[in-house]
Amino acid sequence: MDLNEALTYVEPHLKKARFDHTIRVVETAVQLTGLHGGNQKKAELAGAFHDYAKYRPTEELKRWILKENLPKDLLSFHYELWHGPVGSILVEREYGITDAEIKFAIRYHTTGRDNMSQLEKMIFLADYIEPGRNFPGVDKVREVAQTNLNEACLMALQNTIPFLMSKNQRIYPDTFYAYNFFMKLHDHEQEERGNG
Repeated sequence: MDLNEALTYVEPHLKKARFDHTIRVVETAVQLTGLHGGNQKKAELAGAFHDYAKYRPTEELKRWILKENLPKDLLSFHYELWHGPVGSILVEREYGITDAEIKFAIRYHTTGRDNMSQLEKMIFLADYIEPGRNFPGVDKVREVAQTNLNEACLMALQNTIPFLMSKNQRIYPDTFYAYNFFMKLHDHEQEERGNG
């Protein structure tokens, strides 16, 4: 499946503003693959489908979580987190996308997780820094993303976790695992520099 075909499938499922966001995420993910390496075709497909399930009714999302091999604890958290994991199932069921890397990038684009792949990092970050995003700290993350993917992901999480806390929202455990994963990489990089 090429990008145009993917976008044709996705567009009817999204509101206009969300489809525009999706185009920008694809473009940003492609830029990141240009800077940091990676498979551009996979980045295009994961970017195109990352919000595919965003506007499915919450009852439908809930049914998929209960029916499929997805963590049931998702149901204890805000339904905004459900579209990634459910989307990763729907793209296989409805469009035959079985590539595990693409499915994981869709699944974890909102929460992050421990041991993220290069593609997962790119979609997570592209969703956060695409040009339509405008909130405190995003420009700094964009700048760092040009040279250091891991550091940019860490900064995004360092912005997101306190923001969610300030809103008195529960934070999904995978987000903390992602933070610790990138913090470990950060510490290792600092040590390497110190020994260099």
